[in-house]
Amino acid sequence: LRGLRTLPLLMKQCGDNALKIAQWLENRPEVQKVYYPGLRNNPHHAMWKKYYRGANGLLSFLLKPAAKKAVAAFCDGLEYFPIGSSWGGYESLLQPQYLKSARTAVPWEEKGMLLRIHVGLEDVDDLIADLEAGFKRYNKAK
Repeated sequence: LRGLRTLPLLMKQCGDNALKIAQWLENRPEVQKVYYPGLRNNPHHAMWKKYYRGANGLLSFLLKPAAKKAVAAFCDGLEYFPIGSSWGGYESLLQPQYLKSARTAVPWEEKGMLLRIHVGLEDVDDLIADLEAGFKRYNKAK
């Protein structure tokens, strides 16, 4: 219950950090698509803007097709994004998604690996540097 007192601050900072990272990811050559409603080119942005006052730290991005070892190299060396799925805390997390075998209602037709991240309260420049190092490992392993 003590965490509820600071929840608005947590949500705002995580959302601000996530938007900066989503915008940065949009410009990465390794990324096909970024899924985050705060981005202006997101197909649901207008609806999001109409009904919401902000966003949280959860976003996904689709890597261009590459060998599994490249994706593993990206994920395994991250310092600020350990593998996890406890979204909504103060720490950043990452979870690779294998949606092709997991989705049943609507088939997943995208090629490439989807990575879901929760962006926490760490310094956003440190988080971007961590992801940048991940992309260097990814490109080296392709």
